[in-house]
Amino acid sequence: MSETPITYAAAGVDVEAGDRAVELMKASVRRATRPEVMGGLGGFAGMFDASALARMQHPVLATSTDGVGTKVAIAQALDKHDTIGFDLVGMVVDDIVVCGAEPLFMTDYIATGRVVPERIAAIVGGIARACVEAGVALIGGETAEHPGLLGPDEYDVAGAATGVVEHDSVLGPHRVQAGDAVVALASSGLHSNGYSLVRRVVDAAGWSLDRHVDEFGRSLGEELLEPTRLYTKPLLDLIRTDGLDVHALSHVTGGGLAANLARVLPAGLFARLDRATWTPPAVFSTIQALGRVPQQDQERTLNQGVGFVVVLPSEQADRACEVSERSGIRAWRLGEVSSEDEAAIDRAAEVVRGAKGVNGGAVQVVGTHPA
Repeated sequence: MSETPITYAAAGVDVEAGDRAVELMKASVRRATRPEVMGGLGGFAGMFDASALARMQHPVLATSTDGVGTKVAIAQALDKHDTIGFDLVGMVVDDIVVCGAEPLFMTDYIATGRVVPERIAAIVGGIARACVEAGVALIGGETAEHPGLLGPDEYDVAGAATGVVEHDSVLGPHRVQAGDAVVALASSGLHSNGYSLVRRVVDAAGWSLDRHVDEFGRSLGEELLEPTRLYTKPLLDLIRTDGLDVHALSHVTGGGLAANLARVLPAGLFARLDRATWTPPAVFSTIQALGRVPQQDQERTLNQGVGFVVVLPSEQADRACEVSERSGIRAWRLGEVSSEDEAAIDRAAEVVRGAKGVNGGAVQVVGTHPA
């Protein structure tokens, strides 16, 4: 039995610091709203007026949850926490758009070894700014202090979001046809996947995060912390553009380009993608060369400069590129879809079939990237 009283604070949890963090983040969270949001910050649950769904013919809810992975280690090492929220929102909200749904609201969760109010407010501030950019309401969240489980300066972030789409407008493999084109939308860099590989490569090379890299035009740490691009509004604009009939979308995250595209192709169809259509940004070639990463492993881990893929009728590919470019996202024709029985398959190159439990179509990446 302890000779002195043990308080929650003595156990390492500072309730007052948590309250100060909430005060600091209030202004940011207020801006991340929509007209349907009910109530304010601090409730036990976030509320969203869903009466508009009653006017839909057959509303289908879509939900997604994710985190940022070990990219948070870069933010912690640099003591820069105001951009990691863009990575969280991108990983969660843009998965919802894949099925054609409009994301409506999001909640977040931060676990940390010690609540530093300014740090928590910076993280949530980034999440809120990203929600504003994506048109999503941030209607709730939780910060948990876990002393003894996490170090004082360690934290992890996660989030979940919900969206809605008309049943007849759901995108996916059921729409994809032989003859469709595959259009690539450029990434802003590494996004939020593959950082365990990247950090291992950097550590093995002995590179510090403050090292200036000429190919990047900035420090290694700044390049690695580049926020994930948000595709929500540009993709919704693309889907709703007259004259375009988007069949499927793929978010290029863990697993890489081929595996994620295979998830949205029906069995029996084959997508052939050509590396000659783009040059990956310098960060990808630098990591590959620095760690002598095999090409196959590189492409299974990193997005290689392609953040999203759009599948639609071939004759609409150029128009889709134009619409994306107007949104500020570079786009190009990446490949085409055909029947696997009639496809010109390169027997010397890997064919990826389905992924993450999906019995989908097949994808092959061929050719060589331009220098």
